[in-house]
Amino acid sequence: MHIGLRIFFGFFLIVGLAAFLTLRVFVQEVKPGVRQAMEDTLVDTANVLAVLAADDFKSGHVADGNFARRLENLRESPVDASVWGLHKDVIGYRIYITDAQGIVRFDSTGTDIGADYSRWNDVYLTLQGKYGARSTRSDPNDETSTIMYVAAPIRDGDAIVGALTVAKPNQSMAPFIARSQGKILTYGMLLIGGAAVIGVGCTLWLVFGLRKLQRYARAVAAGERAAMPLRGASELAELGRAVETMRLRLEDKQYVEHYIHTLTHEMKSPLAAIGGAAELLQEDMPAADRARFLGNIRSQSQRLDQLIRKLLALAEVEQRQRLENREPVPLADDIAQIVQSLEPRARQRNVQLRWQPPAHSIPAVTGDAFLLRQAIVNLLENALDFAPSGSVIDIALESASQQDGVVIRVEDRGPGIPDYATGRLFERFYSLPRPGGDRSTGLGLCMVREVAHLHGGEVTVGNRLGGGASAVLTLPVSG
Repeated sequence: MHIGLRIFFGFFLIVGLAAFLTLRVFVQEVKPGVRQAMEDTLVDTANVLAVLAADDFKSGHVADGNFARRLENLRESPVDASVWGLHKDVIGYRIYITDAQGIVRFDSTGTDIGADYSRWNDVYLTLQGKYGARSTRSDPNDETSTIMYVAAPIRDGDAIVGALTVAKPNQSMAPFIARSQGKILTYGMLLIGGAAVIGVGCTLWLVFGLRKLQRYARAVAAGERAAMPLRGASELAELGRAVETMRLRLEDKQYVEHYIHTLTHEMKSPLAAIGGAAELLQEDMPAADRARFLGNIRSQSQRLDQLIRKLLALAEVEQRQRLENREPVPLADDIAQIVQSLEPRARQRNVQLRWQPPAHSIPAVTGDAFLLRQAIVNLLENALDFAPSGSVIDIALESASQQDGVVIRVEDRGPGIPDYATGRLFERFYSLPRPGGDRSTGLGLCMVREVAHLHGGEVTVGNRLGGGASAVLTLPVSG
């Protein structure tokens, strides 16, 4: 099961179970709580009425005295009350009075006068000086027909001479119980729903954070540039920073090992040539041969120097995960300056650098000005290496046709790119032979690609229509 579902179901199970048990307890406690409140009210009512009925009872006029008449008038009086939003229009009490033997002497309903109630708990216990109450079904087959009876003693001095019972159907409390239970269930469902929303939100936050870390780890494993996506002081961000620290340390170690291996491999050939020439110079030889060997040592030393400088520059670029300093770079002005600085070398090779300033305004690229200049210089130097004598190198700056960016295009009239080399041009140390037979360090195009990727752009090199090669550096305006 997906980790997000596990977290959500685990959270929802705990919260849902807690909410269910809480609701169950509340709902189950509503009914007895309401009945306890009703019983408390009946106790007060029974004791008050017992005091009011005592004089008529002792005088033998409890069935036709003032107490009986007032109760009859009360039954006939209209009732119009709203109790917590529920309408009440009748009095739901039944009142009966028994003598010391438990015989009914007064009944507000007039049905059981003369009946023996001495065995009912409300009468039996009250006549013994105890608290008397009972709950009895009016219909034995209907559990909702229970009626609560609460009695109070009628006293003559300290002697108990009778009992007054107040009865009220529990069903009269049913609307209040149902409404309370309904409200509890409604708010309970809202609570569970809110918990579910919070659970989904927390789960999504955690899952999205883990997915970002997953994508980051995969990008790093694939050798791509990737910034640690999480920020802040959360545990996920701390985990991400720990992963990034581990990655940087591993990459540094591997990077150093790789470059030491590469550098030693590439230095073998120039060092062997220098060593061989040095040994030969120790012998007597014609001046022309000595000059040739000295020139060989000088050229191989220059190659080593160029190799080391470019390798260090490439290493610096490759180690960067992002641009630290960004600034607007006016490419048109920079290209014009670069063309001017390379003009002496172009004249020496009898090659014309034809710079075509854009006809309309080109937006500035936001990025590292030094790195962008180095990338353009590498493209132009690469074109100069392959351009035949008497040819032209075209340099153009254009707006990108399919995106918000700019395009730098460098085209020469050299031999072009053979099919076997098309997929290897950006490999480190891969170099095609120049028209003069020399080879470069094979690091220039690799550096151009790294600079392009740092700026969110791309570089492509292909054959030009009509002969020669065409290098296209595309950069987004936003950097």
